[in-house]
Amino acid sequence: MRILHLDTGRSLRGGQIQTLLLIDGLLELGHDCVLLAHENSPLWKAAQKAGFRTLPATLSQLWRRSAQSDLVHAHDAHAHTMAAVASRGPFVVARRVAFPVKRSLASKWKYSRPRRFLAVSRFVAGELQAAGARGEKIDVVYDGVEVSRSAEAWAASYPAVALASTDPLKCMSLVESAAQAAGIPVVFSSDLQNHLLTASMFVYITQSEGLGSAALVAMAMGVPVIASWVGGLAEVFENEVSGLFVRNERDEIARTMLRIRENPAFAATLINGGKRRVNQMFTKQHMVDSTVACYARSLAG
Repeated sequence: MRILHLDTGRSLRGGQIQTLLLIDGLLELGHDCVLLAHENSPLWKAAQKAGFRTLPATLSQLWRRSAQSDLVHAHDAHAHTMAAVASRGPFVVARRVAFPVKRSLASKWKYSRPRRFLAVSRFVAGELQAAGARGEKIDVVYDGVEVSRSAEAWAASYPAVALASTDPLKCMSLVESAAQAAGIPVVFSSDLQNHLLTASMFVYITQSEGLGSAALVAMAMGVPVIASWVGGLAEVFENEVSGLFVRNERDEIARTMLRIRENPAFAATLINGGKRRVNQMFTKQHMVDSTVACYARSLAG
């Protein structure tokens, strides 16, 4: 297949990392891929470094290249709009966010255009259906994880790690307050795979989440995860087996952090369960295979 990928993200966050991972997997399978991205963005630079064919994400490029492709894959909301306006062939749309879909006439038109949707979780699929997308046009395609290193042997003396984010929905102040109450140092990280090498736990507290690829990275590396039981995060692990869910309350988060730090055997159980869960459901191969199956259904009509 000839797949034209359109990702207009201006940073290199979870969605863009998944785009790169998918293109790599598709190329390994022998498919032809071209990426349209913002010129000189972090995604653009990472794609070029990986040797992927990369062109500017403009309407004119989309118009021209879509006619030469079997399928267009729009990876974000703005890419969806561009594809609805300028794609000359069939296209599919990835939906990663947990926010409800707008109900305006323009939005209804936009969401009627794709052949299929790739929802990052069952929760997101439900939001699409609530907005009027037909269930038979939605595939759940979970994120895939590929990490370069595993964490060091677990130690209670290591700090907790949490995401550094300016997004108020990511609850950094709540994590900081809970960590202080527990007496556990916390590192707010913009470089997870580095800081998780020596982490006693990963604390992912949020008010809204489509899936939670950062939690998957921690699980794959062998770090116990504490996470909010919201949105698609509820699908990432089994409570008490491969991670621990909490309500967004300071004292409950603090108690759960202490539970991990003070019980090395339980921490080991969560580590082993997390790795097993990723291997069962969230590998790169799972993600690529599910995406290819979606493509085949899209092209079948």
